[in-house]
Amino acid sequence: MKALYLECGMGISGDMLMGALSELADVQKFLEIMNHAGLEDVSFAAVPQKKSGIAGTHMEVLVHGEEELAHEHHDHEHHHHACMNDIMQQIASLRVSSYAKENAQQVYRLLAEAESHVHGVPVTEIHFHEVGMKDAIADVVGCCVLMEMIGAEKVYASKVAVGNGTVRCAHGILPIPAPAAAYLLQGIPFFHGEVAGELCTPTGAALLKHFADAFGDVPAMRCEKIGYGFGSKDYAEADFLRAYLGECEDTGEAVELTCNIDDQSGEEIGHAVDVLFANGALDVYSISAQMKKNRPGILFTCTCLEKDEEKMIRLMFAHLTTLGIRRNICQRYTLQREIAEEKTSLGTVHIKRSHGYGTSREKIEYADLAEIAEREHLSIAEVRAKIQKERDEK
Repeated sequence: MKALYLECGMGISGDMLMGALSELADVQKFLEIMNHAGLEDVSFAAVPQKKSGIAGTHMEVLVHGEEELAHEHHDHEHHHHACMNDIMQQIASLRVSSYAKENAQQVYRLLAEAESHVHGVPVTEIHFHEVGMKDAIADVVGCCVLMEMIGAEKVYASKVAVGNGTVRCAHGILPIPAPAAAYLLQGIPFFHGEVAGELCTPTGAALLKHFADAFGDVPAMRCEKIGYGFGSKDYAEADFLRAYLGECEDTGEAVELTCNIDDQSGEEIGHAVDVLFANGALDVYSISAQMKKNRPGILFTCTCLEKDEEKMIRLMFAHLTTLGIRRNICQRYTLQREIAEEKTSLGTVHIKRSHGYGTSREKIEYADLAEIAEREHLSIAEVRAKIQKERDEK
């Protein structure tokens, strides 16, 4: 399994992450993409740097020819602002992949949610300083483009250093981590450390929250590349984000949660299945069983990742009538999976591909087939056959 590990012992910011990831990818191709992405008045350059004798990259983002150093905090005194809708539209208009656009928009939703919570105003009323907004969009979109180029199947991260002291922003002098960053760091292990200064920015925290699958020590990994990313600030300590890329064994460990139910309607159980899937369950199913006192009932099973275990337990107790849930750790063997876009005469479809253990297979995404079938007044079988015929003729 291709894995990425982010070492955040000196924090994380958008430019630090972008610099580290650029050393794991084709940096020239990345710069070509970003400098022609349609970010007006914004340019990218990979600047080699050395700190404490360590060579790395600072990804320089210039807005109107200058590097913005304080774009992380909103400036409500500035005359030019952009609301969330403006940002979503700007990201959607960029000449980057749909993967990069969708992930960048999701990261910005996290940022807006944090700001909304901190300031007690609706997301629709959150406004971003214009120059800083361009710089932050550049960082977020750039990181999303690099994540796609790297193609890691799983992203791990260390606990995050946030720094000490205070930070000055448009709202005054605030404690570190800044309130928006603190909100985003919920559920992520962090520590203050010895450095006086802001090490973890809101943008860095949002990117980490969006992309990281798990937190902890470096997993057993056959490392292939290491990237060092430097930020815009200087400290006495060597401040960089280190990223490892390599192969690691997919243990396939999952948590299996089971319970017995003999007093609940099928409609309610069906709703519980939908809720669990919507919240990240790997699998949910039920089996008919004979319960105590010879009552017919079901054995209900939810399989999830360990990090989602508590959430699944809460949801099962909330939506099922069971009084107890059993827990087992099981091993899963999984094929490696990827999704590719293909253009056809009927529209763009997504192809699900899987491979491993000496086998490979692929199929067209059902939702795409169903949408085309309804639009073209065809059966799903006819749509599938037509698309497959086009693919075979290419």
